[in-house]
Amino acid sequence: MSAIIDDYVTTLTPKARGRIKGLAKLVITDHGSVMLSEKGAQAGDDAADVVLRASDEVFRNILSGEQNPIMAYMSGKLKVEGNVQRALKVSAILTDEA
Repeated sequence: MSAIIDDYVTTLTPKARGRIKGLAKLVITDHGSVMLSEKGAQAGDDAADVVLRASDEVFRNILSGEQNPIMAYMSGKLKVEGNVQRALKVSAILTDEA
């Protein structure tokens, strides 16, 4: 597992724990993917209810608050597969302070 994926797991576990229904997957282009569930975050590439796909830079900017996830989606920097409403809930968790 890459250091980048490790970093996402560490950052996202407290943000996701107890706040996500079902499974969400973040696909970090060229690095791998992170699964989010009510238990937290872990590296993995399982089937998910919603998939958010973007570059490491875009996800880091969303996490830091520099990039609005809705604007990232509208501009094509963030791709969503599955239910867009679910994706909005996931993006709200990403931008939240844990």
